[in-house]
Amino acid sequence: MDEANTDVIQGTLDMLILKTLSLEPMHGFGVARRIEQVSKGVFKVNPGSLMTAFQRLERLGWLDAEWKQTENARKAKYYSLTRAGRKQLDVETTTWNRRVSAIARLLKAEA
Repeated sequence: MDEANTDVIQGTLDMLILKTLSLEPMHGFGVARRIEQVSKGVFKVNPGSLMTAFQRLERLGWLDAEWKQTENARKAKYYSLTRAGRKQLDVETTTWNRRVSAIARLLKAEA
């Protein structure tokens, strides 16, 4: 049997990051771990994709970042959601829910 694909669905990484950071500020590894935990291992985030997404979201003004000490006394960049990021999360969540509903209707359609 083929191993299940654990890649995040294309176009959803930003939404998953924004949602995760809406709960509390955290560092990149924490975001990746939270996405994996909450999805019960269905999604695993590639570290390279995550870093690129953080840079893009910061550039767009949806995230703030600052260097802090971790629980393990290491320095890490902690990300938090801006007001614009919260608005964007609302937009992306609405769009996602609309698409999921449309797909569900298509899958239930009968001839």
